[in-house]
Amino acid sequence: MLKNGSRRLVLLTLFLGCVQFAAAQTADDIIEKDLAALGGRTALSNLRSRSMKGTITGSTPVGDLTGPVEILNEVPNKSRTFVQLDLSGLGLGKYVRDQRFDGTSGYVIDTMEGNRDITGEQLDAMKNAQFPSPLLNYKGMGTTVELAGKEKVGDRDAYVLIGKPKAGPVIRYYIDAETYLPIKTVMKVMVPQLGTEVEQTQETSDFKDIDGVKVPFRIKTSSSIQTILVTVTQVEHNKQIDPSLFSKPDANTGK
Repeated sequence: MLKNGSRRLVLLTLFLGCVQFAAAQTADDIIEKDLAALGGRTALSNLRSRSMKGTITGSTPVGDLTGPVEILNEVPNKSRTFVQLDLSGLGLGKYVRDQRFDGTSGYVIDTMEGNRDITGEQLDAMKNAQFPSPLLNYKGMGTTVELAGKEKVGDRDAYVLIGKPKAGPVIRYYIDAETYLPIKTVMKVMVPQLGTEVEQTQETSDFKDIDGVKVPFRIKTSSSIQTILVTVTQVEHNKQIDPSLFSKPDANTGK
C-alpha cells in the first residue's frame, strides 16, 4: 500500500512537472506574439519605409522646449530624425538637429554642439535598429535573445527580453504580458561628447493601427541628462524617400 502511494506521488510530481514545462514560454514564443500584436510577420515584412511627423518636447533646466519633428525609416535600418526648436526666448535663435544614418555611417547636423560623425556604440546601436522591428529578423543579424522573466513597467506586467548583438550595446526589451506590444526598451551607450556611459530608456504607447500595423503615437525617451517626448500626428508607410536624406550632406552642395 505504501509502495503504491509512493508511486502515485512520483507520478503526480512528474505530471505537475510536465504541466509547468508545457506552460513555460521561450524568448521566441514572446517574440512571435509581439510580432503578431504589431500586425504579423507578413504585414511587417511588407513595410519598406515609414514617415512620421509630430511634435517634440524636451525638458531643460529653463523649462520645456517644443517644436516640430520628422522621423524617417527605411529598410533595413536607415533612419533620419529632424528636429527644430525655437530658442529665441533664450537668446539662441533657432536650433536644428538633423541626425542621419544611411545603413553604414551616421552623421549629425547640430547648430548648437556642432556637426559630427556618429561613431562607437552609438553607431553600432543605429546599425542594430532594424526597421520595422529589431526582433523581426534578429537571428539573421547574429543577435541572441534571452527571456529574463517578468518585471513591472508602471502598472503593467512585462516580459523582459535581453538582446545581445554581435557588436554594440545590449538591449532590454519589455513586452506587455497582456497585449504583447513593445512598451519599453533600455540600453546603455557610451556618449563621447560626455565621456561617460548613459542609460537610455524609451517607452512607447498610444498604439494605433496604420495600414494593418500597430504604430506608437507617443514615444518617451529619458536618461539622466534629459527627457524627450514625441507626440506623433501623422504616419505614412511605403512612401518614396530621397536617399540623400539619410546620408551625410555633400560638402559642395549641402544636400
